[in-house]
Amino acid sequence: MAKKLVLFFSVYGTAKAVAEEIARQTGADLMEIEPVVPYDSDRNHYNELAKLAKKEHDEDQRPAIKNAIPVGDYDTIFLGYPMWWYTFPMIIYTLFDRYDFSGKTLIPFNTHMGSGDGGTYKTVKRLAPNANVLDGLPVEMTRAERGDAEHIAKWLKSIKQI
Repeated sequence: MAKKLVLFFSVYGTAKAVAEEIARQTGADLMEIEPVVPYDSDRNHYNELAKLAKKEHDEDQRPAIKNAIPVGDYDTIFLGYPMWWYTFPMIIYTLFDRYDFSGKTLIPFNTHMGSGDGGTYKTVKRLAPNANVLDGLPVEMTRAERGDAEHIAKWLKSIKQI
């Protein structure tokens, strides 16, 4: 039986909430991408996080990942992240720099505040050219916070994961 992993990066918990629901519905393992230098998760400091995210993006930085990701142990990997400056956080680029997803089924999902996937699903295909990248799921942030089990189930059925 194919092993599945829901791998996610989340600062405010929205991508984590979606990741947990995907793992619950699919029976997949769940793992968070942890940065070496943690981001401030206090929403009262949003402007500071936004400035840092923009700086990382503008300088093409690659924040280090603290934990080892056992990519080789899985056939299917769901990859979740919030949208930062109309793309994914730079730590996701670190992930693609560090790990080879060749031969894997890669399924992106993201949370956003109106930007959809921002073109990141095409970027995932470009960064993992030897992976089978399935249609992703963009989830608006407030939907993610409320719980979106029915919407997630519909998507999972459409890509034949449940």
